[in-house]
Amino acid sequence: MTALAHIGVDIGGTFTDLVLSDNGQLRIHKLLSTPDNPARAMLAGLDTITPGGLAAAARVAHGSTVATNAILERKGAKTALITTQGFRDVLFIGRQNRPVLYALQPQLPPPLIPRRWCYEIPERLDYTGAVLTPLDMVALDTVLDDLVAQGIEAVAVCFLYSYVNPSHEQAVRARILERGLLAAEQIALSCEVLPEFREYERASTVALDAYVRPVMSRYLQTVTDALPEGCSLRMMKSDGGVMSAARARQQAVQTALSGPAAGVIGAFHLAKLAGFDHIITLDIGGTSTDVALCPGYPALRPESEIDGLPLRIRLLDIETIGAGGGSIARLDAGGALRVGPESAGAAPGPIIYGRGGQQVTVSDANAVLGRLDAEHFLGGGMALDVDAARAAVGDLARQMNLTTEAAAAGVIQVANVNIDRALRRVSVARGYDPRDFTLVAFGGAGPLHACEVAERLEIPRVLVPRYPGVLCAFGLLAADVVLDYSRSVLSVLAEDTPARLAALLDGMMQQAHADLLAEGIGEAQMVFTPLVDMRYQGQAYELSVPLPSPLTPLPQGEGQGTPLIDSFHEAHHRTYGHAMPGRTVEVVNLRLQAVGLVEKPVLEPEAVGTRHAVSLQDTFLGHKATTNGDTLALYDRESLPPGAVFAGPALVFQYDSTVYVAAGWSAQVDGYRNIVLSYED
Repeated sequence: MTALAHIGVDIGGTFTDLVLSDNGQLRIHKLLSTPDNPARAMLAGLDTITPGGLAAAARVAHGSTVATNAILERKGAKTALITTQGFRDVLFIGRQNRPVLYALQPQLPPPLIPRRWCYEIPERLDYTGAVLTPLDMVALDTVLDDLVAQGIEAVAVCFLYSYVNPSHEQAVRARILERGLLAAEQIALSCEVLPEFREYERASTVALDAYVRPVMSRYLQTVTDALPEGCSLRMMKSDGGVMSAARARQQAVQTALSGPAAGVIGAFHLAKLAGFDHIITLDIGGTSTDVALCPGYPALRPESEIDGLPLRIRLLDIETIGAGGGSIARLDAGGALRVGPESAGAAPGPIIYGRGGQQVTVSDANAVLGRLDAEHFLGGGMALDVDAARAAVGDLARQMNLTTEAAAAGVIQVANVNIDRALRRVSVARGYDPRDFTLVAFGGAGPLHACEVAERLEIPRVLVPRYPGVLCAFGLLAADVVLDYSRSVLSVLAEDTPARLAALLDGMMQQAHADLLAEGIGEAQMVFTPLVDMRYQGQAYELSVPLPSPLTPLPQGEGQGTPLIDSFHEAHHRTYGHAMPGRTVEVVNLRLQAVGLVEKPVLEPEAVGTRHAVSLQDTFLGHKATTNGDTLALYDRESLPPGAVFAGPALVFQYDSTVYVAAGWSAQVDGYRNIVLSYED
């Protein structure tokens, strides 16, 4: 294998997917995940897919749910919070939001850090960063003595106004290191994790970061120890970029919601090559469904939640629901059919996998309807127990007084309704008409549900990539290195604002340049995009707009009519339907996105044959009569030539997924060997 080889690895709840790119040639591999030790399946897959075995691996980009699972399962490090005296309960007071407005006894998620490990120290800054009360080093040493006694593994430090003056937080870290209590990567400072105002979100984010750092560090150490010397390892971030494993140890929270991000990046990359840049992604895996809308670009949002805990980092705008191939179907107390969010996962998995599963899942329903074929699943490499699935769905059907096929169809329909709602939340609820977009279906089960979901939303076109079942792993090959920086400004837009922003940006640019060099990015591959968060005075939240270059000096008086002001008014009108040109504008944060362009797989389109010249004789596998009366045409995906056209109902078999072309839909293979499905009205 040459040094150009690059491997993307995505670890899901059911399968671990790998894609190898070597001089423009792609190889794929899937194997069952190992939830007890996710690295085991990854390393086994690398050893299988890499020519020459694991020892020959050169570059690996990896998507992991280690941080996510540590938070959801509350299996992170023993973490302490050190904060300003009087603010010990910041994580418990929060914003006083009620997750369910009319619940008489609302259930709030417990903070990651128990109160007994929240410590306060006399110190205080004012809003300008001036010291009002010096940091009490004697009190700090007393706290550190207790941390040792408690066996604390990580520390989060969050002082008031540290985003303006970080000296007190830095002094705490220096003291911990001086005493040799913890390593630097076990100490998370809010002035570095989130140097922005809003003390609760800042405290919550730095607590999350400290909580998962030791877990992520141990995991990465296991992986890097197993990889050959000189093999570079990059990790997927929640914003769709990647970063080095060394940086991931220090910014572990950036991976907390990275699971589905690689799929969006891969889908947008392939769809844009095929001529579609306005897409909605539909990623249905074994455990969940992830959907995102890309209106010409992968959309970001400034914050999210994980298990009810605020996480203020920039991340891809993805909606996730518990509806996957392994989602469990059951009847509730009222006799209504429910599907998910509980999942059979990889162990024991759906009944058809023959690994001890006992509960009906979406995959079992698809098998009963003939949409999963025992002879072609994973290229025939994994046996399916269709008879056991049919028997279990039959038991469910008897409880519903339905036939087995009707019950299976009901399971699929309920799952599709859940997916439909998620798609509406990322499109209609955000002011977009889904009929103006192309649905990109991937994941192991995405192509099975795409036609029926698209039809519900009147989406006229579905694109199924060549390797839909491993698209998240492919997305890791297409993801650039992305680093984000921010500084709070918090001032009314005035005459001196451009000069102040320019000075702050200069320092951020220097830091970003040095960090990209450390990531192995050359000068020619660096792209810097400055942004500024702005709002009308009196508003609680802000909008991000590009920072024009060069910055135009503001005229005296109202400060209107500059590119910066105009772009904010336009963004406000686009988002909320109105603008207020006469209103005073505030600058809240300055941001910088530093991108290091990486070498991506070179995909060249093949010549597309005319409809009459392309023969399907070699790819047609015959017909399959299903028990519900349908007759499906069967095709082999690898043999389908560019330009091939056929109509549904049909099944297209391939190693990593199965494509279901519903009745009333037609399929055409493009030059990149994507299958483009169109609804024939």
